[in-house]
Amino acid sequence: MKSLFPRALLLALALASPGLMAQTPAAEPAPMVNLPDFTRLVEATGPAVVNIEATIPRPSRDAAAQAGPQLPEDMPEELQEYFRRHFGLPGMPGMPGAPDRAPRRGTSQGSGFVISADGYVLTNHHVVNGADRIIVRLSDRREFEATLVGSDPLSDVALLKVGARGLPVLRVGDSRRLKPGQWVLAIGSPFGFEHSVTAGVVSGVGRRSADPSQQYVPFIQTDVAINRGNSGGPLLNTRGEVVGINSQIFSNSGGYMGVSFAIPIEVAMNAVRQLRETGRVERGQLGVRIRDVSRDQLAELGLDRPAGAFVESVDNGSAAAKAGIRPGDVITAFNGREIGGSSELPPIVGALPPGTRATVTVQRDRRSRDIVVTLMALAMAQAPAPAEAPAEVPAANPIGLEVEALDAAARSAMGLEAGEGVLVARVSGLAARQAGLSPGDVVLRVGRQDVGSVADFRAATQGLKAGDEVRLLVRNARSTGFVSFVLR
Repeated sequence: MKSLFPRALLLALALASPGLMAQTPAAEPAPMVNLPDFTRLVEATGPAVVNIEATIPRPSRDAAAQAGPQLPEDMPEELQEYFRRHFGLPGMPGMPGAPDRAPRRGTSQGSGFVISADGYVLTNHHVVNGADRIIVRLSDRREFEATLVGSDPLSDVALLKVGARGLPVLRVGDSRRLKPGQWVLAIGSPFGFEHSVTAGVVSGVGRRSADPSQQYVPFIQTDVAINRGNSGGPLLNTRGEVVGINSQIFSNSGGYMGVSFAIPIEVAMNAVRQLRETGRVERGQLGVRIRDVSRDQLAELGLDRPAGAFVESVDNGSAAAKAGIRPGDVITAFNGREIGGSSELPPIVGALPPGTRATVTVQRDRRSRDIVVTLMALAMAQAPAPAEAPAEVPAANPIGLEVEALDAAARSAMGLEAGEGVLVARVSGLAARQAGLSPGDVVLRVGRQDVGSVADFRAATQGLKAGDEVRLLVRNARSTGFVSFVLR
C-alpha cells in the first residue's frame, strides 16, 4: 500500500500558498485568421489628410431663375448631394438637362490631402465649386482659409493653397499598378466625422463614369465605404501612397452601396501641374463621336472580336477630319496602345497636350492602316456656319427626304468636293425626322452607295419599303456621321 503522506503534504502546501502552484500565464493565442492591420499606415498618412468646408453664397433670384428647377431648401443636405451627383439637379456640372454651373447655397463638406509641404492641397472640383470661402482644417486642429489656385470640372479636380509651411505630405503612388483584389484604404470626413478610416479592395480599373462630362477619367472602382464628405479624400495603397481621389459612388439610396469610384492620381497630378502653371487644364482632342463595336458588325468590318472604337461621326475641321479619319472607321490602337472599348480612348487622348502628333491605327475596308494625327485643343474644333436651306422644295422620295443638288457656295461652306452629296431641302418622313435629320444636312452616302447628285440619291433609295433599315452618311454644320432608322 502506497503512502498518502506526500500527496497530503502537497495538498496542504497548495492550500497554504496558492502562488506556489500557479502556472506561468500562457502566451496570447495567435489569430486564427490573418487579416490586414492598417494601424501603422493610418498613423503615417493621417496627418496629411484634411477636412474642407466650402461656403457657397445664396444665389440671386435672377441667377436661380436662369438655373432652372432647384431642389427644396428644406431637403436634407445628404439628399441634395445625391441628386446633384446622380441626377444633375442642381450643381452637378455637365449632366444632361442641367446647366454646367447651377448656383447652390450653404456649406459643402469634403476632404482633401496635402501634396506639398508649402501648403498645396488637392480635393474635388465639386466640393469647392462656386464657393466664396474655403476653410481647410488640419489633423492637429489648425485652420486656414484657402485660396483656390484652379479647378477642372472635366476631371473633378481642384487645387487649393494655404499659408503654411512644413506640412505633412502624402507620397504619390502609381495607380497604373493597381489590380482588382488589392487592398486599398480611404481616409476622409463622411457626414463630418473627421479622419474616418474605411478599407476595401480594388473592384476594377478603367471604369467609365455615368457622368458624360467626365469621359476623360478612367475611374478606379472599389468597395471602400465612401459617403458624403469623403469626396476629395485620398485612396491609399498598402504602402501608404495615394493612388486616387475619392470622387463618386453608385447608389440607389444616396448612401454607400458597395460601389465607389476614385480618380487615378496620374490624372489628378496632370491637372495639378497645369493648374499651377497656367490656372487651367488643356486636353488634346481628336474630334470624333465613338461607340463600342457590336457583334453584328464583326463580319462587315472584318474583325474577329468586338474590340476598338467605332467612329460614328467626325467633327468638321477637327484633327481627325484633317488627318483623314472617316465615319465607319474602327480605331483599334492609339500610339501603339490597343483600344479594347470606346471608353478607353478619351482618357488616353485627353492626357496629351494639344499639338501632339499621334499615330491612330484604324480598321477600314477590312484592312488596318496607320494615320498620323496632330491633336487639337478640346475647344478648338469649330464648325462652319450651316448652309441655308433652299426655297424650292422638290419631290419626295421613299425615305421621306426631299433633296436637291448642292451649288458651289454650299459645297465650299460644307468643305465638300465636286460630286459629293446632296442637300436635304425638307424632311417629310416621320422616321427620318425622329432620327434627327433636318433641312441643311448633306447626304453623302446611302447604305454603301455614294451619292453626288439627285439622280444618284433616287437610284440609291429606289425600292426601299416599310420595314427596311436605312443607313445614311450625313454631314451637317458640326460633324459627319451615320444616321440609321427604320422606314415606316
